[in-house]
Amino acid sequence: MNRADDKNIIGLIAAAGRLPITVARGAKQAGKTIVCIGLENNVDQELIKIVDIYYPVPLGRLGTWIRKLRKHSVTSTIMVGKVEKTKQYGRFPILRYLPDWRGMRVWYFRLRKTDRCADTMLSALADELATGGIILEDSTMYSKQQLADKGAITKITPSEKILADIDFGWPIAKKIGEVDIGQSIVVKDKEVIAIEAIEGTSAMLQRAAKLCKEGWTLVKVSKPNQDMRFDVPCIGTETVQSLADNGGKCIAIEADKTFIIDKEKTIELADKLGVVIIGC
Repeated sequence: MNRADDKNIIGLIAAAGRLPITVARGAKQAGKTIVCIGLENNVDQELIKIVDIYYPVPLGRLGTWIRKLRKHSVTSTIMVGKVEKTKQYGRFPILRYLPDWRGMRVWYFRLRKTDRCADTMLSALADELATGGIILEDSTMYSKQQLADKGAITKITPSEKILADIDFGWPIAKKIGEVDIGQSIVVKDKEVIAIEAIEGTSAMLQRAAKLCKEGWTLVKVSKPNQDMRFDVPCIGTETVQSLADNGGKCIAIEADKTFIIDKEKTIELADKLGVVIIGC
């Protein structure tokens, strides 16, 4: 790979889940050569077949990420996928990741006098990568067609009661996002049943089912000042299946700011299970 090819190269820092696959497909359709850093060796095997160059790397070794990407003249990079954040708790949590000096610098220097909320941590990570010449880009830049559309996305449309719950829950979900707690809430009859925090959406849906057996709505939004480089909200077949299994009836998501992973399959499954998806 020579310097003349640099403008066609994109880096992909990929964690778990299918979102990295969605992003990689979009980048390939745009004619990009993808150099992929797979975190914790947890990436979907399908992703490895899509990208051009793949390196499995430890989560805490930021210096390794940078060296592998720069080896192929990568600067512009997208970072997507799920990392289990609950692992950061316990005694000396960062040491579980066997970090290099860059990883240590993020945890003990950049985050020393700040909170450890998602946006703060990811911004600190982006700043550290930038010092090594790796610039994180808008994670949706090659996958705009996979974002939620405005209005009813499924064949099934929401009832007036569901629309009222969405109108009630939307500003509350935005407030929760504003303080970087989570992106989702569960609502029924204009009452908040559950709030997403560090446990993630799936665990919240299971908790909601214990409190309210059926008929509730998942409201999932972007943060008011959403940084499109990372933590962009997403749903997929797993979300739809989990919601249906736990008694939910509707998923309200933010149009143009929410990924629908495996979009056609997700919508098809929602219609099959009687779940409404609406972009607001």
